[in-house]
Amino acid sequence: MSDMSDTPGPLMVDIPGAALDAEDREVLKHPFVGGLILFAHNYESPSQVAALIATVRALRPGLVIAVDQEGGRVQRFRQGFTRLPAARILGAGYAREPQAVRDRCRLAGWLMASELRAVGVDMSFAPVLDLERGRSSVIGDRAFAADAGAVALMGGAFAAGMQEAGMAATGKHFPGHGAVVADSHVALPQDPRPVPALEQDMRPFAQLIAQGRLGAVMTAHVRYPRFDEWPASLSARWIQGMLRQRMGFAGAVFCDDLSMAGAAMGGDAPARVRRALQAGCDMLPVCNDRAAVASVLDAWRAMPVADGRDARRVAALRVSKAAPGLSELRASARWRLARDALARLQ
Repeated sequence: MSDMSDTPGPLMVDIPGAALDAEDREVLKHPFVGGLILFAHNYESPSQVAALIATVRALRPGLVIAVDQEGGRVQRFRQGFTRLPAARILGAGYAREPQAVRDRCRLAGWLMASELRAVGVDMSFAPVLDLERGRSSVIGDRAFAADAGAVALMGGAFAAGMQEAGMAATGKHFPGHGAVVADSHVALPQDPRPVPALEQDMRPFAQLIAQGRLGAVMTAHVRYPRFDEWPASLSARWIQGMLRQRMGFAGAVFCDDLSMAGAAMGGDAPARVRRALQAGCDMLPVCNDRAAVASVLDAWRAMPVADGRDARRVAALRVSKAAPGLSELRASARWRLARDALARLQ
């Protein structure tokens, strides 16, 4: 095995259980691995997941540890954590009381990030910045609203709350997943609109990037054939051209899970990883498929040097300061205020 440093490699992996086994340890020690994503099957209780994360930190301090903790349907840690409302519920009533809704979005982002930081998680893949266009069941109530301006304001408030808790926000799914019907977990969605028609979908990303609210962006496994033949997650035109050059995004770019069918156009797992690296992604999740991970790690020395990849963008997502534990957090007035405000929405 090569010498390791704290510089995170580009592969984000998962583990199958609630504790590390010998195979997990070997995978996590590999120098091509730079991140670990946790799922519901890795979670039993706050104390268990905190112990798991501490074990991972002792093994590989430089790994970025992530989870999907949006709220609603997509909340991996539930028992022992505050149940978070879906974004659509957070956004309800925005037209009547925009400031009140923005305030509760900020509280929700702060509470979500604070609870995760209390057990050692670095980042949650949130907020969703897709527009609710009434077409995508995968997005649906995960979107704050249909209006791009409202999504930008609510998503920005949610991201600001996360930042207050010491966690970088991740906007997803660039350049917009809300207008397609197909589920990218099982197919490659196609959005035939020309780029000018996609401007509204990209507006929340552009605004939050300009405001410095996003530490990371996750790209969509959606193909926009009027702009590029490749899906956005595998497209240098989208990542390096649109996101980096036109929008000026300087943070970390994550592709969506490369095990999903929406990435199949890239070939087998090593070929998908090569393509995503060449397109400009900084971190490449390959989840729920240990055989695919093994094939990537077998081929890692032949992987190309990514055009413009800077591991420091990923390393910046690691939480560097200690956070209050859950007991201390729950004793705070702000935690009680946030919990009560969200409970009223449920």
